[in-house]
Amino acid sequence: MAIYRRAHVPGGSYFFTVVTFARQPLLADRHNIEALGRAFRRVREERPFVMEAFVLLPDHLHCLWTLPEGDADYSSRWRDIKKYASQEFLFPPGTQNAWQRGFWEHVIRDENDWQRHMDYIHYNPVKHGWTKAPRHWEWSSFRQCVQKGWYELDWGTQHTPDIADMNWE
Repeated sequence: MAIYRRAHVPGGSYFFTVVTFARQPLLADRHNIEALGRAFRRVREERPFVMEAFVLLPDHLHCLWTLPEGDADYSSRWRDIKKYASQEFLFPPGTQNAWQRGFWEHVIRDENDWQRHMDYIHYNPVKHGWTKAPRHWEWSSFRQCVQKGWYELDWGTQHTPDIADMNWE
């Protein structure tokens, strides 16, 4: 079994990639998406964190969290999110596992790093060919970020962002 070294920065911001087992398109099913949303809300009530950005694609998700001051325990939050969502998921015949083991995390180091990961999250559906513009992808925080003034509505359509060739999956 592999041993992973995880970065733990109390009160830090983190970028995550979580992938479905064998890249099954479990997150293309509205029932499963709603179950995942309930799992996120339940865990946030139990152990608060701020989700600053997210995107769901059929076989993986990315998100950016900030943990409360003094708290670096994102692993148990992910364990519970996966567990709660899996209890409600509808699986295709012959499938029993929802998630790949573990997840990928990255500690956000500064404002530039935060912005690059925000851009990566919101451009991801375009990168994978699911939509032509971030604003058209339903399962993303992009429109909320536009409302906050962080993006223009047409961001990602006029030119390809610098992060388009990056692979954080």
